[in-house]
Amino acid sequence: MTSGTPDLRALVTGASSGIGAAFARALKARGERLILVARRADRLHSLAQELGGEGEATVLPFDLGQAGSGPRLEAAVRERGLAVDLLVNNAGFGDSGHFAREDPARLVGMVDLNARAVVELTRAFVPGMIERRRGRIVNVASTAAFQPCPFLAVYAASKAFVLAFTEALHEELAGTGVRVQALCPGLTETEFQQVARTDHVPFNKTPAMKAEDVVAWSLAGLDRGKLRVIAGWQNRLTVAAQRLVPQAVVRKIAGRMLRPPHSPA
Repeated sequence: MTSGTPDLRALVTGASSGIGAAFARALKARGERLILVARRADRLHSLAQELGGEGEATVLPFDLGQAGSGPRLEAAVRERGLAVDLLVNNAGFGDSGHFAREDPARLVGMVDLNARAVVELTRAFVPGMIERRRGRIVNVASTAAFQPCPFLAVYAASKAFVLAFTEALHEELAGTGVRVQALCPGLTETEFQQVARTDHVPFNKTPAMKAEDVVAWSLAGLDRGKLRVIAGWQNRLTVAAQRLVPQAVVRKIAGRMLRPPHSPA
């Protein structure tokens, strides 16, 4: 690296587990050097050692649910002489239950991490990408982005925001050298179900994709410049089928499937 030239890295949020950790491993295997971001510093350091140590994977513990975390993270990256060539906005969480009974702070926190942080981080790093006329952004949405999800209302709405935001950004960035992708995984083997309290949901009894397979779909699509990637053939068929059914019917079916146990019908 010559003097004044930034060390271009792939930055992965939510890298301490699940899809984020799978992204980190897959990108390292492709020769990328990394910036790992999440709250759980111990897990990040363990993953960084697995991937070759600090020179290959810089650890930046951050709570992205806090307002202003995007600019602070960008400043921390810049202070280390690094720059982001690939941004994977993966950090997020879900929660299920009756909206009127849920913890208001948890609901707002979900919007903060799933939506606001994506906007802040993208706004923080995309100008440098445009200036260098190269860059890639993967925003992790969900198959839940394609329909309203009663009893998972805020999570699904936050992912619908990510999908719409990413598709609009793709159009704005056309011709700049910056590629953008909305990754839409379905049921995946991660900690999501435990955090979101969706163990009761019937579709959780169906086979889940491995996080590594979700990432493989994403990176294959990114290489081809594909904007919307629905990971897995079963998920693609499910989303396609939903478009053939009236939205009111889809909404009612989703409500029946997601309704918490011991809840009035």
